[in-house]
Amino acid sequence: MAKTKNEQSDKNHKKVVAENRKARHDYHIDDVFEAGMVLKGTEVKSMRQGRVNLKDSYARIKNGEVFVYQMHIGPYPFAYYGNHDPLRPRKLLLHKREIKRLYGKVNEKGSTLVPLKVYFKNGKAKLALALAHGKRKYDKREAIRRRDEQREMERTRKKYTSNY
Repeated sequence: MAKTKNEQSDKNHKKVVAENRKARHDYHIDDVFEAGMVLKGTEVKSMRQGRVNLKDSYARIKNGEVFVYQMHIGPYPFAYYGNHDPLRPRKLLLHKREIKRLYGKVNEKGSTLVPLKVYFKNGKAKLALALAHGKRKYDKREAIRRRDEQREMERTRKKYTSNY
């Protein structure tokens, strides 16, 4: 039986659980990778409830494997026993060639791995991992100034177009 258009679009549906907005403010994003995560059952249930915090989280490559640190997944409230440690390091699933590429880039001066968002794709927990380098203070000020100018231009454009 052929699938309808709605069934096909549901298959690629992404449900964003948590986003690291501070990362886009503090870093220049060079490249983004999608990684699977090795999780326990209570972690998945907690993530589905939105109990995830990516603030101050980072990723490191250790022995040819990528781990994310300081990602807080709150305890699942309905677990009787066997609840997980909220801040435990979690292994990320990437292809070997992606890990080698990341390893080469991270060893460059100033580059780091930053988690951008956690989401469910086709029922699987995924993490958007960014290869980034830090912004300087004047870069942040420049971005804020540019955003304020854009907002002001949009305001004046609306003001003059609404009159006609």
